[in-house]
Amino acid sequence: MPRLAKEYNECDQHEKAYQSQDAVFVARKREIGNRRQKPMRFVRAVGLGIKTPATAVEGNYVDKKCPFTGNVSIRGRILKGIVISTKMKNTIIIRRDYLHYISKYRRFEKRHKNVAAHCSPAFDVKEGDVVTVGQCRPLSKTVRFNVVAHEPAKNVSAGKKSFRVF
Repeated sequence: MPRLAKEYNECDQHEKAYQSQDAVFVARKREIGNRRQKPMRFVRAVGLGIKTPATAVEGNYVDKKCPFTGNVSIRGRILKGIVISTKMKNTIIIRRDYLHYISKYRRFEKRHKNVAAHCSPAFDVKEGDVVTVGQCRPLSKTVRFNVVAHEPAKNVSAGKKSFRVF
């Protein structure tokens, strides 16, 4: 099990505003004789059988839209897809392939949908990786999902738009 930090470790300051977690009071005074101290990093379990990654517990990033360290709950659908774009900051596009049945011809046709998902800094996601996303409240105009698990790519040779079932 990853250990929680007892002393405050300042996070990466690369934004204009000061970055700190909402649930952690930085200027807390030490209490003498107190055996159990609260950790200086807010981390929680998402539930639904999803494990909290070690990078979320031990890292020093601040992301208010992260399901492990921020103020976002995962509820509703859990989906899997292949990452096709990581060009946006903290947002990825995943491709979900499926088969649609045409009753007139008694055959299936290939279809796909692209879904935008928020990707926490706890995950190092690249194009071609398979990610599991969970539904959450709307985070922006198009983003309604959050990455909760990540599997590295197995075969990188396949193209972006090829129909793949993972």
